[in-house]
Amino acid sequence: MEERLQKLIAHAGVASRRAAEELIANGRVTVNGERATLGMKANPDEDHIKVNGKLINIRIEQHENVYILLNKPKGVLTSVLDPNGRKLVVDFVPKKFGKLHPVGRLDYQSEGLILMTNDGAFTQKVNASKTIAKLYEIKVKGLPPEPAVNKLRRGVELDDGFKTSPCDIKTLQPTKTNAWFEVTLFEGHNQQIRKMFDAIGHSVVKLRRIAIGNLRDDLMPIGSFRVLDEKEVKAFLTGKLKSSTKTKEEADKLAKHTRSLKPKKAKFKRPDEVK
Repeated sequence: MEERLQKLIAHAGVASRRAAEELIANGRVTVNGERATLGMKANPDEDHIKVNGKLINIRIEQHENVYILLNKPKGVLTSVLDPNGRKLVVDFVPKKFGKLHPVGRLDYQSEGLILMTNDGAFTQKVNASKTIAKLYEIKVKGLPPEPAVNKLRRGVELDDGFKTSPCDIKTLQPTKTNAWFEVTLFEGHNQQIRKMFDAIGHSVVKLRRIAIGNLRDDLMPIGSFRVLDEKEVKAFLTGKLKSSTKTKEEADKLAKHTRSLKPKKAKFKRPDEVK
């Protein structure tokens, strides 16, 4: 059966659909020895499909989708490649899972949950969605006045010209010198939360993503990951997944499926731990 090349490349786990389109546009994909073009279709049962000179037909046939939830540490790049040699999110997942890519972004200085997969269609659907909430726990410099925070709740134009949508901002217990908030976003503009609070003169000091949709794992150590099962993936996309790891019994069960290259205790304190 013929399918679009970018879909086949994504299905093989080589790259996301968008990245596959770039590979095609850059002349790095061939079909039966001829340079492929955007919009071209192919049948992996009949056509020889190569990416960077390597045949991917077997990978298409044997491909199994993998979905990972990683608790990213601060100082780790959400990417699969960095010319500067910085630590990458892919470094925290064993190579046995094959070539994975992050779903969305979480900036270098932030920590928390991020999804990783080899399913290009899943990535495209999640990144395009405006119904999957991302929940962040943040600490900001100083104590912003309520009118300024209300301005962010209604939506604000950032310095780069992006107009944010209305969002939910819950005020948490502050310290004498710093405010804490829970921020819920349904969009993913680059460093959006940091730029939002910069716009009212109170920069973000710490930022952690604590939930993606209904996926939330409070007991996952920083730098650890776990594999989502089929039911979780389906429930995540339909918004029916219940939070996990809320009890010790559930946490012990999760530990059997959790691995970490360098497990360590999180340095990021929750607001209810700050005195």
